[in-house]
Amino acid sequence: MERESKYIRAKERVEAEKKFYNGLISYVVVISFLAAINYYTNGFAYAWFLWAAFCWGIGIVVGAIKTFGGNPFFGRDWEQRKIKQFMQEDEQRTKWQ
Repeated sequence: MERESKYIRAKERVEAEKKFYNGLISYVVVISFLAAINYYTNGFAYAWFLWAAFCWGIGIVVGAIKTFGGNPFFGRDWEQRKIKQFMQEDEQRTKWQ
């Protein structure tokens, strides 16, 4: 049973990564296309495509954090480490009382 649940979690993670990479490829293709249009219309006198690149880029970064679990503030195992830390501190406090 445990092996099956591990397989299901791994498959879900593969699907999430696949979705992220498809989004990243779309981002590169569409932003490149918008940059080409911007260049041919006004020669980058006003680089309006950067607005789309920036806004969509925020979504890409959020998607990467969600997909790969790279929480820049707490990390992957932050919650487990804090629980262990608090349990150890509580255990030490009860020893001295």
